[in-house]
Amino acid sequence: MSDVTRRLAAGAAGAVVASAAFAVASVVAGSGAEPARASAPGDISASVPGAATPSATPADVLPDVGDDAPVPTRARLDALLRPLLSQPALGGSVSMDVLDVLTGDHLAQFGQDATRTPASTLKLLTSAAALASLGPEATLPTRAVRGASADDVVLVGGGDILLAAGKGDPRAVNGHAGLADLAEATAATLSDAGVGRVTVHVDDSLFTGPARSPRWRGTDVGSGFVAPVHAVAVDAGRTRSGKYAPRTGDPAAAAGAAFAEALRAAGVDVRGGVARETAPAGAEVLGEVRSATVGDLVEYSLTESDNTVSEVLARLVAHEEGRPATFDGVGPAIVSAVGSLGVPVTGAVLSDGSGLGDGSRVAPVTLTGILAAAASPDHPELRPILSGLPVAGVSGTLLDRFELRSERPATGVVRAKTGSLSGVSSLAGTVVDDDGRLLAFAVLADQVAATDPARRALDQVATTLAGCGCR
Repeated sequence: MSDVTRRLAAGAAGAVVASAAFAVASVVAGSGAEPARASAPGDISASVPGAATPSATPADVLPDVGDDAPVPTRARLDALLRPLLSQPALGGSVSMDVLDVLTGDHLAQFGQDATRTPASTLKLLTSAAALASLGPEATLPTRAVRGASADDVVLVGGGDILLAAGKGDPRAVNGHAGLADLAEATAATLSDAGVGRVTVHVDDSLFTGPARSPRWRGTDVGSGFVAPVHAVAVDAGRTRSGKYAPRTGDPAAAAGAAFAEALRAAGVDVRGGVARETAPAGAEVLGEVRSATVGDLVEYSLTESDNTVSEVLARLVAHEEGRPATFDGVGPAIVSAVGSLGVPVTGAVLSDGSGLGDGSRVAPVTLTGILAAAASPDHPELRPILSGLPVAGVSGTLLDRFELRSERPATGVVRAKTGSLSGVSSLAGTVVDDDGRLLAFAVLADQVAATDPARRALDQVATTLAGCGCR
């Protein structure tokens, strides 16, 4: 048993239940189902906290929640779950762990010693690492600075790839900061300096190495699953509106062009095109806007299963941990940061920060360990993981699942991160059972023949846990 799962409290368990119930009444706007994929600059600083937490207390939501709620017995769980995990729909490569969040005891395990391909449940590792390394209240800057000459302006990316091309919306995560606001501030500074005509450049040097992973498929960018990983972008590089709209091949250049247009709209004469240029050290800041908090970004990445946001958070973790901000650097940086929380990470190998690519391996005890850490009073910084988990039948990638009458016990009670790749289906999250016990669970199956039957089988596992009075 890890250190972090030993030190839990009933109050933390109740907070998770309250959060889950609140989510039933507050469907996340813009969320949708996760499809299965077919076969110096960039510093961060503290800002205001994210959205307020719900005021509901555990007693308001589920009076029986507490340290006296009965614990499911191993024998009963094994008898219920083993047949479900042996279904042909899940294939012959399945791992599972069920953890009592209050005590840290493993109540049911199946193939627990084997690592499997996690798909998007890998985002739990990236989220935990980002919250631990960067802090939930940090924000990411996008700056305009003076270039090599007085009439050069350089757009410097600090990791915000959810910029709005127009004005920012402080209530939003995607579009929280806007290039029009940055342009207006920059135009005012230029006007004060008597500069009316400029050349615009873009500096995305915070991240290095290839912007596309060799582990991704060649169609992933065009299909809208992910954008090339740059340090600045508008709407995560989408070429039009829509969650899975195609992405541009050069998000930083597109952001630079959008900023140049915003400067023109603000009354600045912008000449020529936009080229890349590294900003001079200590360059004068002409204007700055900041992203939503890292906590908000984590919630967004989990609810929406946003691969690009997760990849950027992974690079920022690598940068913060003193490793290369590349695909090669993110895996060791994330595993190290998660391990420092006391979460078991034996055998964990990450090929990227989102789970989109091939080659990642994770054990289910790592996923349940992260969920337990997020509920622990020792790690309040990890709470956005719990609040960002999609809610069964209500939000995010679980909005269109758990729709059968037999699955109703799970609706609004199961909160879980989904994972889907060709041949892979996974589900990891929290559930309050029928006796009021908070459990963390993770199921990984990486030899499935078809996605839809595998998802239904995973949903049956979660529903069984939700309806369990397994004494």
